[in-house]
Amino acid sequence: MDKTVLLTVGFLNVLAFVLFGIDKHRAINGKWRIQESTLIAVSVLGGCFGAYLGMRVFHHKTRKPLFRYGIPVILLLWIGIWYLYCRTAQII
Repeated sequence: MDKTVLLTVGFLNVLAFVLFGIDKHRAINGKWRIQESTLIAVSVLGGCFGAYLGMRVFHHKTRKPLFRYGIPVILLLWIGIWYLYCRTAQII
């Protein structure tokens, strides 16, 4: 598997997790927030596992349907993509 792909996906997941934490902190303190479209975009680009963990750890965005159902769906799609990628590359 290409190291660049793994590093990029790893970075996006860490970024998503951190963004959810920062947004939760800003929400509590009534400060400027990170746009929902940014949180979703990072998830769609490959940071869905970090986004899902961020939602659970920080208890953030769990009531909004777009996040409550959207992030798990994106996560499932990415699991499918990784499965197909690994099958095609004969990793599994």
